[in-house]
Order: sequence, then structure tokens, then C-alpha cells
Amino acid sequence: MATNILMPALSPTMTEGTLARWLKKEGEPVRAGDVIAEIETDKATMEVEAVDEGVLGRILVPDGTAGVKVNDPIAVLVADGESVPSGAAPAPLPVSAAPKPETAAPKPAEAAAPQRNGHDAGERIFVSPLARRMALQAGIDLATLKGSGPNGRIIKADIEAAQARGPAAAPPSVAAPAPAAAPAPAAKPAAPAITAAHTLLPHSSVRKVIARRLAEAKQQVPHFYVSTDVELDALLKLRADLNGKSAKEGPGAFKLSVNDLIIKAAAITLRRVPKVNASFTDEGTVLYDDVDISVAVSIPDGLITPIIRKADQKGLAAISNEMKDLAARAKAGKLKPEDYQGGGFSISNMGMYGVSTFAAIINPPQAAILAVAAGQQRPVVKDGQLAIATVMTCTLSVDHRIVDGALGAEWLAEFKRVVEDPLSLML
Repeated sequence: MATNILMPALSPTMTEGTLARWLKKEGEPVRAGDVIAEIETDKATMEVEAVDEGVLGRILVPDGTAGVKVNDPIAVLVADGESVPSGAAPAPLPVSAAPKPETAAPKPAEAAAPQRNGHDAGERIFVSPLARRMALQAGIDLATLKGSGPNGRIIKADIEAAQARGPAAAPPSVAAPAPAAAPAPAAKPAAPAITAAHTLLPHSSVRKVIARRLAEAKQQVPHFYVSTDVELDALLKLRADLNGKSAKEGPGAFKLSVNDLIIKAAAITLRRVPKVNASFTDEGTVLYDDVDISVAVSIPDGLITPIIRKADQKGLAAISNEMKDLAARAKAGKLKPEDYQGGGFSISNMGMYGVSTFAAIINPPQAAILAVAAGQQRPVVKDGQLAIATVMTCTLSVDHRIVDGALGAEWLAEFKRVVEDPLSLML
């Protein structure tokens, strides 16, 4: 019996994804555990394994299709020698939905809602991703259309035909006007027309999620910012000494970056000032038992924040090796959900770009993120004398609902002490 292969949910927050490419072709045998496709989620590109055996009879969603909803059919699996259906296989009827002989005829008030162009109220409408986007942009109700594609699927030509016809009055049986309708919400202002010559780059799934989450963070989380200048000379000397000793060890040698030491310093600070390692909820403040630090990594479509878990309990070499592995897999789109989901605190380091100072947006539901700028030689006053030191500016962005100004300043002051006395990183 033909069965549908459905778009999988590869993370708890995934509602749609992009079918990047098929690794099996129509007519090829499929065994349970075979990798059949690559799916781009809002965070990474992940491989999808088959759970049943059979033959890949028909591919319903071609390579590169974006906006595929979770649990939508993407292909049809058939038994060897079985005829291939022209579209998705019919979903099996649940046992609870089977008709009962004793069921009484529905009362008039329970009668089914009238159909709209062949669609029952609440019935699922089959529509191509492109046609769905066009209908959304044009304000067209898909339930009023009759699809001309395979099995009644609504396609691009149906949307274009509806646009050419113009707005149509809704049939009287669909809905009677309410006697006292609530005022309609204000229409969203139209985006300014772009008349200059340009190239339009469609948003990737990652960029859409970044845009949505950062907009929500700035709108819903009351940010405040605390900055301080941190002298790095002692930390840079410790890094050079450790890297020099490691280079003599041969196999198993490591090379620490400044970012590795910053991660460790932030982890120690979070253990000493634990109320910043927190999240706000309506029920109360969540204080995390473990120090799990999310570290921003730039990828082609934006950024992602893989996590160094229990960073306060790991040595510098372990943090360095783990961070290199996470960054490499992030850039290759090979992170697993457990690599980037969670975390209680974030670090965003743009020092390698020569940035002198910046403030980062909080990564909900975390309470804080540390923005780390470049280490620069600056004049400083020591014991009443002018001197030169390597200084970096760090800015802590904090959720003011659970972290007050004094607590944010306490955390940043402790972080400064740890970095300027880096031998504590070895304890």
C-alpha cells in the first residue's frame, strides 16, 4: 500500500523548512535508515532517514522548494511492483473516525457548513508553496479557489487567474454579516516601493528566523546596557605561555584563542554571580544549575549560537577544541539541534573585525549577552603615570525584568577582575 513520506519536524520550534535536495531518485529502493534527503531548517541543514522500506515511487516536492510545512507529504513510498499514484497517497482513516451504525442523523444545527468551491470548512487545501506566497501577498482566500493542478492542487496559474478576475463577492451562504461587528484592525502600512535598480535576494529560512526573533527580543524584552574597559595584557601573556608550552608537546597540542579564554572567564563569573545565569517567565525567575554558554558564530546566512555546556567545569584546552569543532560544523550546516538549543548566557565577539565597541541584542529566553570588542593599545593611567595597555570594551546587554542595574554592574565588575587576573582561569 502506498504511503506518504512527510516533512519531518527536526527541532521543537520547526514549523516549515526547505527541501534542499533529494539523495534518492524516483524508482530507487529505500531501506529503513537510508538517508533520502537533506532538509534546511531554521538553524542548519540536516539529513533525513527513511523509517520504512519500499520504492521511492513519486517525489512530490522537488529540490530547493522553500516553505514546506511540517507533516506535508513530500514523496510517496510504494511496495515493489505496486502502481505509483499520481499524487499523495490518501491518509488512512483513524479508527475513531469510522462511522458507527448507531449514529443518529445530525440535528439541523449540526449540519455541515456549506462548501466553498469544493472545500469544506476546515478542510485542508492543497496548494504549491509559490501559489501560497502569491495568495498571501495578494490577499486572496485560498478557500475560494478551485485548483487546476494535479488532484485539485492550487498552482501559480490559479492565483494569476484570480488576480485577473479581481475581487469577488463572497456567496451569501458563507457568512452572514454580524449585527455588531468589531472594528477591523488597522491595515499594515504598505512597504515603500523600491524604484531604483536592484537585485532581490529571497530570505533563507535562517534569515527569516533571525529577523523574527530579534524583532521580538527588542519589542518584548526591556534591554539596558552596562559597559566597561578591560585590560588584556596579563591574559594575552598567559595565552602566549600556554600556547608555547602546548606547541612543544607534539600530538595533542592545542592553540588557545582570546575567545576561548573569554568563554572561560564568563563561565567563572556566572558561577560567582549566578543570578545573571537566568531566564524570565510569568511564573518566576528560572535560575540555571549549569553554566551553558551560547557563542555567536557567523555563517553564510546569518549567525547561529552553538553551546559550550558546563563551561565552568571544563579546562581551556577542552573549551578550545570543542569551540573549533562547533564553529566548523556550524559553517558547514552540520550542527544537531542539541548543539544550539538551550543555553543560559550568550557571548558575541566581534574583536576580530576591529570593532571598538557595540551592544548585542539579547537571545531570548536568556537574561543577558556579552558583547566583546577588539583589544586595542590605549593610553591608561597607572599609579598616577601615563602608560600603554591593551584594552577591550565589553558591553553587557541585560533583561531588566530580572536583572537590575546593580546586579548587571556587579557581574561586569567581577568579569573584569577575572580577565585582569587570569590565573584564576586555571583553578
